[in-house]
Amino acid sequence: MNYVNATQESLEKERALLQKEYDGIVALGLNLDLSRGKPCAEQLELSMPMLSHSRLSEKDCITESGFDCRNYGLGLGTPEMRRFWSELTGIPAEQIIVGGNSSLNLMYDSVARAMLYGVYGSLRPWSKEERVTFLCPSPGYDRHFAICESLGIHMIAIPMTAEGPDMDIVERYAREDASVKGIWCVPKYSNPTGITYSDEVVRRLVRMETAAPDFRIYWDNAYMIHDLGEESDKLLDIFPEAYAVGNEDRVMFFTSSSKITFPGSGVAMMAMSQHNLDQIIPIWNTQTIGHDKLNQLRHLEFFTHTSDVYDLMKKHASILRQRFSVVLDTLKADLGDTGIATWNEPKGGYFVSLDVLDGCAQRVYALCKDAGVALTKAGATFPYGKDPHDKNLRLAPSYPSVEDLTKAMKVLTVAVRLAALEKLLEA
Repeated sequence: MNYVNATQESLEKERALLQKEYDGIVALGLNLDLSRGKPCAEQLELSMPMLSHSRLSEKDCITESGFDCRNYGLGLGTPEMRRFWSELTGIPAEQIIVGGNSSLNLMYDSVARAMLYGVYGSLRPWSKEERVTFLCPSPGYDRHFAICESLGIHMIAIPMTAEGPDMDIVERYAREDASVKGIWCVPKYSNPTGITYSDEVVRRLVRMETAAPDFRIYWDNAYMIHDLGEESDKLLDIFPEAYAVGNEDRVMFFTSSSKITFPGSGVAMMAMSQHNLDQIIPIWNTQTIGHDKLNQLRHLEFFTHTSDVYDLMKKHASILRQRFSVVLDTLKADLGDTGIATWNEPKGGYFVSLDVLDGCAQRVYALCKDAGVALTKAGATFPYGKDPHDKNLRLAPSYPSVEDLTKAMKVLTVAVRLAALEKLLEA
């Protein structure tokens, strides 16, 4: 049934049937979770040889240059780990800093550091500005927005298109408002829409005119090798484009092995221009004498060549594909002809973005919660948790078992239909 074009009588009958089905689901007492993009147990098992086979001897703890990784030092990371990330990203090793396990931590610190000290090209610390504003492509990553809220940074939601953020709007704000200091970007398989930025969007970001001389692009390339199948989206390398127009200082690049090996014990990195490095390193060296170098060695022992990383990611993909198929097949079967929902079909990443009928996302979230299915909170994919149309929901298929995911998706589609019927019958 197409709900939008149906008669009121048909909608009322459908609602009665769905309410009965929903009440039966509530009675089951389910406890299922679609709220966070965490790897499942099968994915974590893929990296267990790193722990079970790791036997670092005294000799293994010595770098090529003779440094003992059991001790203090090498604050920017081991040369071997910096080279590893260079081979994966194409960024020169000397531009890379290796941190702890979390790229989110590196991003938070980078923005907090800018608030305390400014960035290269700043006239003053950002905290001394009357206002600091970030552009936030939305739907987007809720933890990016949480960083801004934590540090008192004003946010402006930027609509996402099939090519990436709406660059006409981005360029206007950046050009006209000197308080606009940054933009958050998940450029490949964006969280949650699954969109990969087009070549044109990447080029416009590095070439656009900015009123702030110290504008920064926070390039969170979390899903750079997280493909679901053989067909991969291609993302234009941002650094060569930025260098070509003399705007290399604009780019702050982040990624990690969190969804490659162990999310709680991966290796994170950030990369930037020499000017940015010169400004940051003295502060960095005050903050830490060095992150966990033995963990870096464990990763390098596990991955003897970058081809090992891609082989591992194919195994991740084979596990995730089944779960994404459950989500997409259920959405198509249960909502495909109703006219009340649309969704993306990503080629990679960790999420499916579901748009329900305007004004219904909060209701769907509540219905699912009452039925024992946890979703990412409605509105979380927008700054301040405020979805202007109350329609977007982020689905995270990776963590539940296939059986639990199948159950959860059935609950979700019943909730989407029930919420839409309530809305349509109110009109």
